Amino acid sequence: MPEVERGEGVAEQARRRIMDAALEVFLRDGYVGAKTDEIASAAGASKQTIYKHFGRKENLFEQIVLERLVGIGQIFQNAMGELAATDDVETTLRAVARQFVHALTQPSHLRVRRLVIAEAGRFPKLGHAYFEAGPVSVHAALASCFEQLTGRGLLRIDDPLLAANHFTWLVTSIPVNKVMFCGDDIRFPPAELDHYADAAVRVFLAAYRQTGTTT
Repeated sequence: MPEVERGEGVAEQARRRIMDAALEVFLRDGYVGAKTDEIASAAGASKQTIYKHFGRKENLFEQIVLERLVGIGQIFQNAMGELAATDDVETTLRAVARQFVHALTQPSHLRVRRLVIAEAGRFPKLGHAYFEAGPVSVHAALASCFEQLTGRGLLRIDDPLLAANHFTWLVTSIPVNKVMFCGDDIRFPPAELDHYADAAVRVFLAAYRQTGTTT
């Protein structure tokens, strides 16, 4: 392996260790309470190494959050493609809803979400970026699917974006709100999450399914 490639690999490993350690410290102590010394100790690195890779603590925090924005919408890309093309709306919506609620209630996702909300006043641009990459992106993709299904006569939706918001909140509001307020110790059995998803689809279709459609 060329020396440059070996050096880049070592640098990336160091960067990854710092980010992983910093995330745990930020989650535990918040942005203000997190100390660079503690992050360095947890990462097995020096403060100088942290400054070399990220500069100020603010930059490190932003990089951690922004990294988690990459691919949030991509989680559902395949599911969205199947939904837009389906002839069996109820079955496909149920699959999408189950995938959605299981993904959104992962402790790692909710911990970062809670941290971003807590620091939104200090980092408003970061909060906006998270919102755009998460809820806005997912709702836009869902709205496009609903618009196509309406055009094919399978749904009856006048405002696809509003319907997309209705769908995601029906699916996730109960478990996500409980975890956001009650902390990381809350766990939901998979069957319970599936129940929320299936019930949400029934309610959604009661409002938005085209009259006379059975699929």
